[in-house]
Parts: sequence; structure tokens; C-alpha cells
Amino acid sequence: MDDAEIVRRIGELADKEHLLERAHEGESRTPEQVEELRRIEVTLDQCWDLLRQRRARRAAGQDPEEVATRPESVVENYRQ
Repeated sequence: MDDAEIVRRIGELADKEHLLERAHEGESRTPEQVEELRRIEVTLDQCWDLLRQRRARRAAGQDPEEVATRPESVVENYRQ
């Protein structure tokens, strides 16, 4: 997946996240809806992380194709 594809995927996921949030505004969400939103958020974090990895490698003169999507346990535990 190249940078443009990653950015496109981020846009699709963000649109889906916003749609789900607006569809249930003011209502309680089912456990399934909560889980779907969580999965989208994790995937978004993974996509952003992958894009940052690729840009960092490119800036360092390294091959951005040598990076991989990091697992949820990594991207969801970064220190802010």
C-alpha cells in the first residue's frame, strides 16, 4: 500500500466513523456498535502510524516499503 492509498483509507474510515457517530447521536449504542467504532479507531491509528513510519523512512533515505502495520497492542499504547 502506498501513501496515497493509506491516506484514502484514512478518509474512508474517518467518514465511516463520523457516519456511525451521527447515526446514533443522543442514543445508547449497542455493544456491536461500540465494538465497530473501536475497531475503526484502532484501524485509523494503525493507518496513521503506517503513514508516519513510511514518511520517516523516506526522510531518512530508507525504503518506505520495508515497514509494516503494527499490531493494536503497539499503536494503542503510545505515550502521549
